[in-house]
Amino acid sequence: MKTSTPLEGKLALVTGAGGTMGRAVVDALRADGCRVAMVDLSLASMESLAARHGDAVLAVACDISQAESVRAAHAQVRERFGEVDILVNNAGVLSNNKIEATSIAEWHRVLGANLDGAMLWSQAVVPAMKARRWGRIINTSSLAAKTGGLTAGTAYSVSKGAMSALTFSLARELAAHGVTANAIAPAYVRTPMVTEQLNEAQRQALLQQIPVGRFCEPEEFAHAVSFLASPLSGFITGEVLDQNGGLLMD
Repeated sequence: MKTSTPLEGKLALVTGAGGTMGRAVVDALRADGCRVAMVDLSLASMESLAARHGDAVLAVACDISQAESVRAAHAQVRERFGEVDILVNNAGVLSNNKIEATSIAEWHRVLGANLDGAMLWSQAVVPAMKARRWGRIINTSSLAAKTGGLTAGTAYSVSKGAMSALTFSLARELAAHGVTANAIAPAYVRTPMVTEQLNEAQRQALLQQIPVGRFCEPEEFAHAVSFLASPLSGFITGEVLDQNGGLLMD
């Protein structure tokens, strides 16, 4: 006898699905019973993930910083699977440049990927969530939003601070409609985007500062997404969940 899983039949959409954290989130949500629309810049980054999960997933190429690209991708998802129940705004790019070294082009590139995409996808899926009176929006913020960036640059830190503010705004606006909006603020998840850009001396210095003495695993981040997506998390909204091994406690 098959037992139902917490989110059986729900449709989740995950941006940045081809990256390390995105792949872990897709695996976790599939384990929870979701069908998953996977969104990334290129289909190639999602090929192995699509092969692993078969017909329960759909891979869609999309430049999330561009409104027309989001509209086209959303139409593909609706045609195949219907309306989105769970939105995970996970896509992002890193910039280490501080203010004097940040060009206006880099500023726009980072905020486009890290913030505009979350706004555009939220805008796309919110009407159907409100109509059904159920939905989950889960945004990826960062420790950098609270610290000004320990190793991250100005544009990245600002984009993640704004992501937290977007979360608060969505939570306030949508709570009465049965839709929650929360964020996760991880620090130093073991991904190529983060830890492999550090040299060994930087890695060791960081590990000495993190009370648990290690980096966050992608699967731990994905578990937090599953928690916030679950039906039993409906009384949590407007929360930015710290996931930093004790590096910052507030």
